[in-house]
Amino acid sequence: MRTVSATATVRLYHLDEGDPIAQTLFYGPLEEALAVARQQPEAVQAGLWLATDNDVVAYLDMEEG
Repeated sequence: MRTVSATATVRLYHLDEGDPIAQTLFYGPLEEALAVARQQPEAVQAGLWLATDNDVVAYLDMEEG
């Protein structure tokens, strides 16, 4: 997901170290997924991931980049 348009479809999910099952929070355009992620508490944001058809990146890495 190195170069992706704001309209690319992504899955935003939360992965807790203590629970091996990922919880999907949103599926849709990247721009909207980032807005949903920003609304989450900091503790949750640390465990958020964005996935496309061929890549996965930590939400915080996207926000820092």
